[in-house]
Amino acid sequence: GQRQRVLLARAIAQQPEMILLDEPTSFLDVRHKLDLLTILTRMARKKNITVIMSLHEIDLAEKVADRILTVKGDTQFGFGAPGEVFEEQAIRKLYDIEDGYFDPLFGSIELKKPAGDTPEVFVLAGAGTGISVYRKLQRENVPFATGVLYENDVDYRLARLLAAETVSVPAFAAPDDAVYEKAFETMRRCGRILLAGDAARTPNAPLLARAKAAGLAVLDAKTEGWTL
Repeated sequence: GQRQRVLLARAIAQQPEMILLDEPTSFLDVRHKLDLLTILTRMARKKNITVIMSLHEIDLAEKVADRILTVKGDTQFGFGAPGEVFEEQAIRKLYDIEDGYFDPLFGSIELKKPAGDTPEVFVLAGAGTGISVYRKLQRENVPFATGVLYENDVDYRLARLLAAETVSVPAFAAPDDAVYEKAFETMRRCGRILLAGDAARTPNAPLLARAKAAGLAVLDAKTEGWTL
C-alpha cells in the first residue's frame, strides 16, 4: 500500500492532465484500497486530473467512477454512468454468470441460493435484520422462506436472491389478512421459525404472536452460535 502511494505521489508531482492506472488496487487490503481510492477521487476533483483505471473489482468501479467502459473479450460491451452499465442482467451476460448473483444496488456478489425449493425454516425479518441470517443459512445450504417484507426493505433485496420463498408487500402498503395468512401457512409448513430481529419494528408482530400461540418452534437468531 505504501509503495502504491509513493508511485502515485510521483505521478502527481509531474502535474499531469491524465493518469492511467492498471489494476491499482490489486494486492491491497481493504484499508489501503480505501486510502488509495480516496486520494484518487480527491485528486481528480481538486486538481481537475482525468483518472483512467482498469479494474476487475466492479463493486469498486461502481462506487468511484463517473463513467464505466466494460469489455468482453476484445469487444466493448457497455459504456455509460455506473447506474446504466451495472444493471443486473447486463452483469450476468458480461461475465456469463450462471451460479450466483450480482446486486448492482449495493455492488455485492452473492453465492447461489441453497439447493431445494422446499423451505426448512421461516425467517421473521425486516429492516435489515435478516441479512446475516440469510447468508448463514446460505452457507449451510438450508433452504428458507422469509417475510413479511416491504419491497423497499434492504432484506428484500437479498431475500429475492437467496430465499426459496419470500412473502412481501409493496413499499408502504399495509399487509392485509391474505398476506398474513400466506405467511402463516408458510411458517406452518416450515415448522421452525428464526426471529431475526425485533418483530415490533416490522409488520411481523402479529405473525410472531400467532406462531407462538400455535406452538411453533421459535428460535432467536440473535442468540450467539445459533444453529438449526
